[in-house]
Amino acid sequence: MHLKNLVSFIEKKESRRNTVKFIFLISLTAIIAFSLMSCKKEKIVEKEVLTNVRVSTSVKKNIRPYIETTGTLTADEEVTVSSEVDGIVRSVRVEEGSAVGKGTLLAEVNDIDYALDEKRAQAALKQAQANLTNVKAEFQRKEALFKEELITQQQFDDISTRVALAEADLAKAKATLDTARERLARTKIYSPLRAMVKEKRVSVGDYVRTSMPLFQLIKVDRLKLNFTVGEKELADLKTSQEVDFTVDSFPGRKFKGTVHLLYPHLEERTRTLQAEAVVVNAENLLKP
Repeated sequence: MHLKNLVSFIEKKESRRNTVKFIFLISLTAIIAFSLMSCKKEKIVEKEVLTNVRVSTSVKKNIRPYIETTGTLTADEEVTVSSEVDGIVRSVRVEEGSAVGKGTLLAEVNDIDYALDEKRAQAALKQAQANLTNVKAEFQRKEALFKEELITQQQFDDISTRVALAEADLAKAKATLDTARERLARTKIYSPLRAMVKEKRVSVGDYVRTSMPLFQLIKVDRLKLNFTVGEKELADLKTSQEVDFTVDSFPGRKFKGTVHLLYPHLEERTRTLQAEAVVVNAENLLKP
């Protein structure tokens, strides 16, 4: 190769190297610049994201329908206790507001006349028993005579009739004594259930007659909560649901009940439904 050509080749090769170096430097500079810009942009983005994120724990909850209304507490059971005999009230053992148990003595009616009736009935029973004993003895004697044909058929029939009458008299005497004893027992008036005395209508010395109301008793260990709901809320109300309620006498305190009755029809004028819940009142805090 000629010297001129060699120099030209070397110059071209050197020029190509410089061009490659220049391109490489430009590329490297561009990559570094792009990397710096990317890092800066990532930092800015990261900063913006972190600034606006709030972390909270995920909680699963059941949201129940909420119905607010007003209602009235009433006694689960109300009983009128009446006199079962005529007479003058001898004693009254309870007052209004008294708590009574089943079988608690409430009042007494003068029992003198009824005690005398019982004694007379006892005497009549003894007489009837004695009469039947005598008639049966006579029947046995005449039965033997009749078998021996010593008395007539009519005589035997007569004694048989007397036995039947004596047995009927004895049964009647027993029934009379039972009635006398029952009337004597009814001079004492007892509570038929565990309850509270709502109303006392009698005092000592009053004359009372059979079926005359003397006491009004209410059962308060279980109460009824009567309330109404609107037509639009019916889908959210079912029997056996629990209800929470408050009363003015215990502000801030919640009591619970269970829905047990939904009336079958709406009130025509207001388009509301009457409902009823049962409330356990074991501590007798709530008053109807």
